[in-house]
Amino acid sequence: MRRTVAEHRAAIAGLLRWSSGYPGDAPEVLPLTEALGRALAEDVLAPVSLPPFDNSQMDGYAVRPEDLADAVTLRVTDAIPAGSVPPSLDAGTAAPIMTGAMLPAGAAAVLPIERAVPARFHPAAEVAAGRARVQFPGGIAPGEFVRRTGSDIAEGEIALEAGTLLGAAQLGLLAACGVGTVPVRPRFRVLLLSTGDEVVEPGEALAPGRIYDANTTLLDAALIEAGAEVTRHRLLGDDPAVLRDAFAAITAGSTHLVLSTGGISQGAYEVVKQALADSSVEFSSVAMQPGGPQAHGTISGIPFLGFPGNPVSAVVSFEMFLRPALGQLTGVPAPRPVLEAVLVEGIESVETKHQVRRGLYRDGRVALVGGPESHLLHALARSNCLVHLPEGVAALQEGERVEITLTGPVPGDPFAVVDVLVTESVDSA
Repeated sequence: MRRTVAEHRAAIAGLLRWSSGYPGDAPEVLPLTEALGRALAEDVLAPVSLPPFDNSQMDGYAVRPEDLADAVTLRVTDAIPAGSVPPSLDAGTAAPIMTGAMLPAGAAAVLPIERAVPARFHPAAEVAAGRARVQFPGGIAPGEFVRRTGSDIAEGEIALEAGTLLGAAQLGLLAACGVGTVPVRPRFRVLLLSTGDEVVEPGEALAPGRIYDANTTLLDAALIEAGAEVTRHRLLGDDPAVLRDAFAAITAGSTHLVLSTGGISQGAYEVVKQALADSSVEFSSVAMQPGGPQAHGTISGIPFLGFPGNPVSAVVSFEMFLRPALGQLTGVPAPRPVLEAVLVEGIESVETKHQVRRGLYRDGRVALVGGPESHLLHALARSNCLVHLPEGVAALQEGERVEITLTGPVPGDPFAVVDVLVTESVDSA
């Protein structure tokens, strides 16, 4: 069966949504220090208002309402430091107040110290002796430089909704509200295995005709970055019987997804295809380069995905199909930024396929890194984006615009995506 990229993406999303059993487990309750990058399982209400009391936005003087409109000279009272509960502000007085300190009862506004005369605070001894005076210019508006109770969020309001991805700002809000622990969705569990008689573990001696296993490390890291919990299976050779035994040993409830690489193409030794010949797993061809051969279905009721064996094909398959499905199902990871960039060189493509090239994006322009071949790991490591050439496109010229997906940092330009349109999918590609 031949599918478009959009059709296969939808099929993978549906497979995980209806067959993975996720989330299943009860939410995990974690301290804030361990919740970074997780998705909330439930709405979190604010247990207190922010701010919890009227407080000063500036270092200055707390002033009563009758002293706001006209120029006036007032006696200076004791200072109000942050963290203290001040007495009421008497008529004819002004209280030095620090940023964040509670506004005293009777005060209506804060005059910044630089607008007072003198534009400094009086020594404590002078204040204690009753000799300190301060002049105000008048024209101060009620509520000026005052942070009102609940002006950020009111007690009992939803601080963060279920499904929110917890980053630094979200955790900071919860901390400010006094929330110490949060319920988060459990991690999506993936059993990862690679096949091939030719592959050996990195660090071992490399015999002639053998290659090191890059796929397991590539996908393990990609899955962990995407918030999944990964179990790495030992490397499997090209014996279908051994692979069938490995599949049969997988128990429901221990994993949400089985992911393999290699053994699904049209060759004579496609071990995954042979091992699953009598299963419901579907082996299809997606109109995409690299990553055309794909497999998906269930094994003993557990979702199964088979990616191609070439490492770039495997990671492109992950980025195009599995990563978006995980984000939709679990709330983690956040969608990749998708934007347009100007090509710095001409490019040719296979008109009948969605070609995914590797590129280096910077300052609104993208340069291709390496060719279209699926073994070019060095080019992949040097890139920071995927360049999309959709079906129907045979060539693009230098200066034309192309859609890209950012997969890494932008060199020397951390704010490069601010002025471009960011979307959540590449279905239009």
